[in-house]
Amino acid sequence: MEFRDVVRRRRMVRRYADRPVDPAVVDRMLEHAQRAPNAGFTQGWAFLVLDTEEDVALFWEATGAEPGTSNAWLDGMRTAPVVIVPLTSKSAYLDRYAQPDKGWTDRSEDRWPVPYWWVDAGMAALLVLQTAVDEGLGACFFGIPGEHLPTFREAFGIPEDHAPVGAITVGHRETDAGAAGSPARRERRGDVVHRGRW
Repeated sequence: MEFRDVVRRRRMVRRYADRPVDPAVVDRMLEHAQRAPNAGFTQGWAFLVLDTEEDVALFWEATGAEPGTSNAWLDGMRTAPVVIVPLTSKSAYLDRYAQPDKGWTDRSEDRWPVPYWWVDAGMAALLVLQTAVDEGLGACFFGIPGEHLPTFREAFGIPEDHAPVGAITVGHRETDAGAAGSPARRERRGDVVHRGRW
């Protein structure tokens, strides 16, 4: 698929067909994610892959979707056979930039006008989404509710120095994707590019 087509076809898919995802495709998503730009080549990310029925069910339960809970969004999202959780490690970046080749001698966060540990993990997540499109799959990035982060961490043994930036469901698109999302209700903005000055 041409790259421009990958970009244009990428959208958040919230309901999936009852078909498994080839593990080799999931591996390619993760391989591409690890090629994302990252400050200082820190590679301060990690990826939790949940690709069994039990692990996916535990993810939904641990993030607040109690068994029996039902709504249109959740019912659709729970049809995904794979969930990938990109995580980031702020401490990895602080450690990396305290190394001699970076010229800083401490781990102060004050040196960071932008928290690149979040930015870089977001770029890696986008590569997962784009790879899904290139492979003919659907995917959706969404946040894990803050109040459920402790139960998510406990359920999957997430170390304290790693934080999830969100989660990504992956699967084969349903033929009937259901109701149109926000792009069908809102026009794409055309006033976001400023040349020369604002």
